Amino acid sequence: MTSIRYESLSERWVEGAAVCERTAFPTANPADLLGVAEFRAYAGLFPEGVFVALDDGRVVGVGAGIFVDFDFDHIQRTIWEVTGENQCGNHDPDGAWYYGTDITVLPEYRRRGIGHRLYELRKGLVIRHNRRGIVAGGHLPGFAEHKAEMSAEEYVANVVAGELNDTTLSFQLRNGFEVRGVIDYYLEDPAIDHKAALIVWENPHFSE
Repeated sequence: MTSIRYESLSERWVEGAAVCERTAFPTANPADLLGVAEFRAYAGLFPEGVFVALDDGRVVGVGAGIFVDFDFDHIQRTIWEVTGENQCGNHDPDGAWYYGTDITVLPEYRRRGIGHRLYELRKGLVIRHNRRGIVAGGHLPGFAEHKAEMSAEEYVANVVAGELNDTTLSFQLRNGFEVRGVIDYYLEDPAIDHKAALIVWENPHFSE
């Protein structure tokens, strides 16, 4: 088994990152996902904000994001409304928060610590730049199996309480995130009624 290495995004990894994204979110509208154009825009605008996990030159995981001044009083926005053109056009070098636009790991590479390492790299970036923390819209893949019997809010509450397991949200909670609400229409994914959880990790080292 080869060891996984991690790099910041560069042009050479753009196409592999797009393949990883499409593979990881099979039920989402491809138009809402990061593709070649979006990753190329990231590579030109804020490559430091995107980490790729590599196995012998193959992109097997991606963690992407930008700096923004996030408005917690108005969370009912799509990912495009928050992030702008190419999901990075609203990047503000002085933004107080790192907005995580994407974290994906190929299915056959999950449970190998790659997602955890991508989160740690993001946290390191936030700490180095003295930002307030990380905020993101968390995908809710497990909600598809429960939406007929409960609302998204009830589902998220059950996951937070440990009564249900969601492959994405439960993992994010284990990595130090907390839920700050449910976004009603985040990206087009009819399997989960387009819902997402607003998740936040606050930088314990932040200094005004």
